[in-house]
Amino acid sequence: MSEIPATTRPPEPDFSAITATELIAYRDAENRFRASGAARTILGEPDPGAAIGWQEIELPGRDLPVRVHRPAPAGDGEAAGRADLPLVIHVHGGSFVGTAVQCDWTNSHLAARLPALVVSVEHRLLAPDSPLANAADDGWDVLQHVVRHAARWGADPARAAVFGESCGALISALTAIRAREAGLELRAQVLVNPAVDVSGTMYDYPSVAAYASSPTGILPQLRLFQRLAVPPGTDGRALSPLHADDLSGLAPALVVVPTQDAVADHGRRYAQRLRAAGTPVRLSEYPGAKHAFLTLPGVEPQARPARAEILAFLRAALSK
Repeated sequence: MSEIPATTRPPEPDFSAITATELIAYRDAENRFRASGAARTILGEPDPGAAIGWQEIELPGRDLPVRVHRPAPAGDGEAAGRADLPLVIHVHGGSFVGTAVQCDWTNSHLAARLPALVVSVEHRLLAPDSPLANAADDGWDVLQHVVRHAARWGADPARAAVFGESCGALISALTAIRAREAGLELRAQVLVNPAVDVSGTMYDYPSVAAYASSPTGILPQLRLFQRLAVPPGTDGRALSPLHADDLSGLAPALVVVPTQDAVADHGRRYAQRLRAAGTPVRLSEYPGAKHAFLTLPGVEPQARPARAEILAFLRAALSK
């Protein structure tokens, strides 16, 4: 993908009746807006201390774009980035819509201030022919690839973390579990407004009842998300970290929960399960914040303190 100078945001469709053709048209138009200069007043300006660019990673059976954030060059031709930068694999939110560009504000800040190599995964978006399993594979495969080729990327494979928001936090949580099973040691996982239950119990939480229609009508989006994520015949529990059999031995977690969010209880319950399994976890709630608040610093005042908390957590976890 590439940034577009300016565009108009498309009207929100009726998610309860949207067709596959309409979904593709909507997400293309919405992502053009999110990647445009016009969106910066909402999504925030990138940190000038970071260099940002697209790269493609060759993965089994596909090439996948990633948005790479590095510390910016320090001076005339002098590279600021070291050969042993800590690594943060980031996954944006949105599920059936979304782009890594929408997270430049946070990711560029982490790259510049940690400093770190932040690789944001432009995963396959959910669609009738692309379920959650594909997006989950993208997150995991990018982590493995960059760790395996860490020297080429200028990263320290012994200091790696995963970080995601919403559906991206679900993918990051699944990646942390797969890393433990593969013997790949992560230093940290940061899960912001994580939607970690796509099973039949996805809606069985007080926060869903409380915020399904307030402040926005989120329930049709959640139903579309679930329908695309786990097509008929798919075991939703297998793709729901909240229902994982074993959550012990995972990377220490920071779980960030905006309180005015339909899936707030997903994050709370997941933090409880991690703690019960012996995985170190910090649950941090932001009163009054809404679901996508971290990507909306232009309208959400809680975005800045949350970004500062994530930076401090990762700095402590990724220090030598």
